[in-house]
Amino acid sequence: MNFLYPGFLFALLAVSIPIIIHLFNFRKFKRIYFSNVAFLKEVKEQNSSREKLKNLLILAARILAITFLVLAFARPFINSTEKANQTSGNIVSIYLDNSYSMDAVNKEGSLLDEAKRRAKEIVKNYQLNDKFQLLTNDFEGKHQRLLNPDEFVQAVDEVKISAGSRNLQQVINRQQGVFTGAANRFSYVISDFQKNFAGDAPIKKEQQTQLTLLKLSANELPNLSVDSVWFLSPVHQAGASEKIVVRLRNFGNEDAKNVPLKLSINGQQKAIGSVNVAANAHAIDTLSYSGLSLGWQKAVLSIKDFPLTFDDELYFTFNVNASQEVLSINGSKTAKYIEALFNADPYFKLTSVSENNINYTSFANYSLIVLNGLNEPSTGLAQSLKTYVSNGGTVVIFPSTFTDQSVFSAFLNAIGLPPVNNVVTEATKVSQIELKHPLFKGVFETLPKNIDLPSVNRYFIYTDNSKVAKEPLLQLPAGKTYLARYPVSGGQVFLSATGLLEEEGNLSKHPLFVPLMYKIAFESAKDQPLSYTIAKDNVITLPAIKLGANQSLKLIGDGFDVIPDVSNQNGNTLLFVADQIKKSGFYQVKKSDSTLAVVAFNDNRSESNMVYDDQNTLEEKFGTQKILFIDAKKQNISSAIAEKNNGSELWKLCLILSLIFIAAEVILIRFFKPQMHK
Repeated sequence: MNFLYPGFLFALLAVSIPIIIHLFNFRKFKRIYFSNVAFLKEVKEQNSSREKLKNLLILAARILAITFLVLAFARPFINSTEKANQTSGNIVSIYLDNSYSMDAVNKEGSLLDEAKRRAKEIVKNYQLNDKFQLLTNDFEGKHQRLLNPDEFVQAVDEVKISAGSRNLQQVINRQQGVFTGAANRFSYVISDFQKNFAGDAPIKKEQQTQLTLLKLSANELPNLSVDSVWFLSPVHQAGASEKIVVRLRNFGNEDAKNVPLKLSINGQQKAIGSVNVAANAHAIDTLSYSGLSLGWQKAVLSIKDFPLTFDDELYFTFNVNASQEVLSINGSKTAKYIEALFNADPYFKLTSVSENNINYTSFANYSLIVLNGLNEPSTGLAQSLKTYVSNGGTVVIFPSTFTDQSVFSAFLNAIGLPPVNNVVTEATKVSQIELKHPLFKGVFETLPKNIDLPSVNRYFIYTDNSKVAKEPLLQLPAGKTYLARYPVSGGQVFLSATGLLEEEGNLSKHPLFVPLMYKIAFESAKDQPLSYTIAKDNVITLPAIKLGANQSLKLIGDGFDVIPDVSNQNGNTLLFVADQIKKSGFYQVKKSDSTLAVVAFNDNRSESNMVYDDQNTLEEKFGTQKILFIDAKKQNISSAIAEKNNGSELWKLCLILSLIFIAAEVILIRFFKPQMHK
């Protein structure tokens, strides 16, 4: 048995006090004179031997009470079989969760303040020459430096709530990186342990690291979050009326009624609403607005919800273009159909060229390319289209059924599409339309029972290939493809079985042709994501940006100005922002003085779910790996840590025994009376 504070053992000298009292407390008898010796018969004789026994028992109780009280202060413990080698020193890594969920409160105040106190309490259980690492969700470079106790306490005081959000495995992996040499390794994770923090996958740690999970508990709080938004229209036009869909989530156990909802664009209120959200559920609402101008739009969707407010606003951006660029590559006879279609709407800017006069380098300028009845599609065109599609482009192919099948099959193979099997010249009619496909969403107000579908006189039958993904849109009898969508690389190709000539069919004059082509054109518009997530999305993807030799891109926000790393891949420009963005809001991507794009960043919504893992759930994630779990609400942290580091502590037992012997002394004095006889 050893002692944490052996210096208190000098207080055992205090046992001499009851011994001295016992030795010098001799009973003095008083002489009484009697006038008549007959009274002596009434004097009771005291049994001296029983009196001595009582005094000895009282003395023993006092000595033992003082002894065990001193031992309790000296903190005795029995060495653990896993006791660390103290001569090697200790490296202690303490993760302090400073995510938004730690802004919740309990009777100790905010969870972050309690976490700071607990971190300092942990440090007090180690020696002055031990080294400490402070780790937070920010994962800053300075957190990889080892600190002495005073530096650690100062660093803890500087920790603030952060928008960063990490998972438990990331934290443990980061902690392992600071351990070096033969020093004893101790890891502490101080958190409320939200379900999203631990995750669902098993967690691994190094065997030689002693890991302790310290759980803080918050009061149960209601919370409502703006979860996400999306548009019903694939494109945005100046002055047009639009609708946006909003999803709210209620993480509380009570229904949220008449929650005020507001949409602001460029600082102007565009729409308001009121939403009811059931407990532990989500609700969807639609807002209508109009009056957009050209250019980038900064939108904010907001609600009012207390006390947790970090997820009450959702920032997003989108661009209103003046036009959409479309390229039509035509054969000898079919240009008029596509030209009549897209020239009817000033929003579309159509460039129409002959198959013999193609500028392959300009493909990246168009959101949609239409191949219209080509007679001799070349391999060079096929390679350029393959690159265009892999960069996210959209291609529509209306073949000429009069062309050489082998030439056209080779062209399709080069793009990654199935080749032609044969040509059919028998007149037939489209038998099936996939109305549930997203492409036809909004085309029909009601689903018609006997819809009039296009007829066809000549068409190709393509070879079925299970390796090529296909989404049928229109089908001929016996399941033969009339029009299908093929996802290829990062883009898509719409392949028709026939062309637009009247000899081939009536698609070009059918009422379905206009909405079908417009929907494909709208879907081909390349929009960047509405928003990004702080500490999660570290790469901003933009359409290709050309930079000069001495030019660079800047990312500028509210009090934020940084030059990100830039890379061009697959026709896109990637901006690597790492963990530089710490605050939700709008950020401009600038090239010199021109604004190329505006992006929005939001706080991670995973912090909104105030549901926590318990001890059993956390221990199951570690399997057979040994960890120590401390519930700050139920356990004394110093005692738990000391027992973990030093073995089984006996101070509680010593204190209990001291109280028992004090009680025994009281009982002896009050109730043990030597027997008297006459």
